Amino acid sequence: MNVTVGTTVGATAVAGISELVTNDPAHGGVLGIVRDAALVVADGRIVWVGPAARLPAVDRFIDVGGRAVLPGFVDSHTHLVFAGDRGAEFEARMSGVPYDGGGIATTVSATRQAPDDALRALLSRRVRDAAAQGTTTLEVKSGYGLDVAGETRALRLGGEVTSETTFLGAHVVPPGSTREDFVRLVCGEMLRACAPLARWIDVFCEPLSPHAFDADEAREVLTAGASAGLGLRVHANQLGAGPGVRLAVELGAASADHCSYLTDDDVDALADASGALPASAGPGSTARGSAVPGSPGRGSAVLAAGAGTVATLLPAAEFATRAPYPDARRLLDAGVTVALATDCNPGTAYTVSMPFVIALAVRELGMTPAEAVWSATAGGARALRRGDIGVVAVGARADLAVLDAPTHVHLAYRPGMPIAHRLDLPNDATLIDPTLSDPTLSDPPLTDPTLIDPTLSDPPLTDPTMKEPHR
Repeated sequence: MNVTVGTTVGATAVAGISELVTNDPAHGGVLGIVRDAALVVADGRIVWVGPAARLPAVDRFIDVGGRAVLPGFVDSHTHLVFAGDRGAEFEARMSGVPYDGGGIATTVSATRQAPDDALRALLSRRVRDAAAQGTTTLEVKSGYGLDVAGETRALRLGGEVTSETTFLGAHVVPPGSTREDFVRLVCGEMLRACAPLARWIDVFCEPLSPHAFDADEAREVLTAGASAGLGLRVHANQLGAGPGVRLAVELGAASADHCSYLTDDDVDALADASGALPASAGPGSTARGSAVPGSPGRGSAVLAAGAGTVATLLPAAEFATRAPYPDARRLLDAGVTVALATDCNPGTAYTVSMPFVIALAVRELGMTPAEAVWSATAGGARALRRGDIGVVAVGARADLAVLDAPTHVHLAYRPGMPIAHRLDLPNDATLIDPTLSDPTLSDPPLTDPTLIDPTLSDPPLTDPTMKEPHR
């Protein structure tokens, strides 16, 4: 990529974009694609989007050389604060041992023993790896402390890298605790300590697991969290059909996550909940979103964030457990809003790669490449009730990813290839998402020619207006 700087510091143009995925319904189609596109960024926000031929005057110019640009990936479900290794458990599952959630206790033990600096270093590495593959927003859960000190520590560390922190004290019942006593702790002392450090509360509602929580216990946890001012999320229907999805919808949770085993009633409930989202919230829509105030501290929303329940699918977990994949096609055809996320954790989905998740979704979940990309960007934003990310539109955060490829289709077409990167806009620290706020995590520019697909070798730019700052 070539960078040209003018005589003053101000707006930055990004041009040479073969395909710009906007997710803005104003541009039509699932992804709102603009071809031969450009955009302009100022003060960390997008201020202009359109054809490169109409690019207004700017002070700084970046040429991405015929690559595709899209909103940065929004990974709305991760468990990044952990220590330890569960490779032996993975090997056992590959030999036919089923997953029931019991291995979480192994990670709890390792995480409790790790000092703060060690956990911080592990977390920073995972965030850096995610950013290197195009992720610009991360949600981070607690859940590997399972006592007051451990859960508050996890949220404090998570809060160093993201504003989207989730209290998951109700992950599993730890050894040595009765169910009744632990739920009382989660809803009482632990919640009081953790609520100031979290935006969300989550619960592993899975009656089929002897370690997780049933519907009544999950309801108690979620209602306590709501009373403390936290938004709701639910681990639901991962191991079998159960009450999690309908509980999430009933209580107005932002997201029901996993959704691997769904009844017709579950799908209907999610479809009805998706109806509470704006018409622009799904891949099949053509209606415009409306401007609404953003979340405190996040600026103005570009498209309405909505208040329905999103089905967040986590296919890396099925990949690592040899469990049946969720049926995204069934959900999409019913009108359900779908998000994709990594579920990065040491036991069942040890990856931060959203491109890998997209490839799985296309190959195994019945999604088209366009639907998968929408769900990994705009869908993730919906799952976090954010309207300022996951979209390339005027007023949105300038959180962008660039592909060493001409179109978004290559994310699924070339699985495992390192073609996605966060697009760092030079000399503008405000462009770093607060979810990835550590400046040491910023990726270097894509200057290594070995990283550039030879099929994208561009002829010299002959248009002199594309070489000099626009006046």
